Amino acid sequence: MPWIETIPYEDSTGKLRQLYDRVKGPGDNVDNIMMMHSLRPHTMEAHMAMYKGTIHHTANTVPKWFLETLGVWVSLLNQCDYCVEHHFAGLQRLLKDDARTRIIRAGMEALHVSSCGLNAREQVAMSYVRKLTEAPASLTKVDIAAMRGTGWSDGEILEINQVSAYFGYANRTVLGLGCSTEGDILGLSPNNSENPDDWNHT
Repeated sequence: MPWIETIPYEDSTGKLRQLYDRVKGPGDNVDNIMMMHSLRPHTMEAHMAMYKGTIHHTANTVPKWFLETLGVWVSLLNQCDYCVEHHFAGLQRLLKDDARTRIIRAGMEALHVSSCGLNAREQVAMSYVRKLTEAPASLTKVDIAAMRGTGWSDGEILEINQVSAYFGYANRTVLGLGCSTEGDILGLSPNNSENPDDWNHT
């Protein structure tokens, strides 16, 4: 049970019901992280926009599986099991390679980016994300130059930064309000789209 009151789908009305209808999965299931916002639907709408724009937008050029990997990484560093399990399930669905996803997760859990089976370019991004998560004030232009040096464009660096920042926000929403995976369907996510109202799931 969460630490604050939440409104289930069947009791929702008005704006909250409209938002629930946009994000719900099979059986009118609404992820618990979104239900955390039910007493203030306007914050749920802001969360939805940030989530959709940072991870599930057609204008992104960083592969979606790697954006999900970064989300799992940030969540592991923040010890947010809820987001780890949700987004690891999403990563598995995207990669369709259980052996590879197991290697990625084992490397992250050991805090050894070099053991994740990622290429040099991806490892540099993972190192940037770790500093951004654990010691953001320690970052300098040198960190950005290192990412450019392995082939990331400035737009892609921005995507990586924003996904990492989003997960920092999501982790704190979950951990600060006692959100659990109880009753959730793991691994569902909206399809890529530039339409913020398009939450059709896969």
